[in-house]
Amino acid sequence: MIMARIREYGADFLLLLVALAWGSTFFIVQDAIRDTPVYIFLFWRFLFAGILMGVISYKHLGAIDKDTLIAGGVLGLFMFLGFAFQTFGLSLTYSSTVAFITGLNVIIVPFLLFIIFKNKASIYSIFGAFCAALGLYFLTLKSSIGFGKGELYALVCAFMFAAHIVFTDRFSKKYNVLLLVMIQLLTVALLSFVAAGIFDHKIMPQAFDGVFLDALIVTVLFATVFAFGVQTAMQRYTTPAKTAIIFTLEPVSAGAFGYYFADEVFSFTQLSGAFMILFGMLLAELGTYFRNKRRDAHA
Repeated sequence: MIMARIREYGADFLLLLVALAWGSTFFIVQDAIRDTPVYIFLFWRFLFAGILMGVISYKHLGAIDKDTLIAGGVLGLFMFLGFAFQTFGLSLTYSSTVAFITGLNVIIVPFLLFIIFKNKASIYSIFGAFCAALGLYFLTLKSSIGFGKGELYALVCAFMFAAHIVFTDRFSKKYNVLLLVMIQLLTVALLSFVAAGIFDHKIMPQAFDGVFLDALIVTVLFATVFAFGVQTAMQRYTTPAKTAIIFTLEPVSAGAFGYYFADEVFSFTQLSGAFMILFGMLLAELGTYFRNKRRDAHA
């Protein structure tokens, strides 16, 4: 019992590091795509990440079959659309604004589960969604930014990441997790390669140095390989509800990094909206978590 608790707390701590890793990359990516087209950046990021995952999972490569490829491809499509819209959003608005809106995927997930798989959303999820939506309104109210293309792209990104979470939950129970991660990363690289050829007419950045190289190293090692690897491994020792709660710290860390390192300044109204989004996320996840604990206790 004690060892199980230690593993659980250790898993929670590592998942916290994942949230911090994701949050820290928003303003770094924003700097990188000022000089490098979005699809070119995504291609190199996920190509190197996919290759690294291939090295990590080489012992399992013989288990790849058609169904695993299809499942990984579907997840890769959602991930590609999520990162593409997120990165475009970063090119048009504050990194911390994109982070907070992206975090809405925690609220969207239970509703997609109901729409796609008929799993009912809890009353806490409904109230949390309302609170988060109101916070989103205040986050973009009377600001110099407003709800423009950047915010819209970030909202589409949130839906794509929510779909990715929903289908990952289904596929990870049927297929090898390491292979799923590798295939979806390489799928993102392939789709980014095609998009770069169509829209940018090239796949090479101006140079493999400076801001581009720094962003590539940080996102490949920490925000992609480390983050997805730790998330996949550590969720075996904790609950999905606790994982979602921990991941609400991603936009908080993004806001902090944006404030301290990118000189991003928010009005009181915008800060209030950001905290309402966080409160909505926590309300949805904590309410559902404690409701399930009460049900288990009565059972």
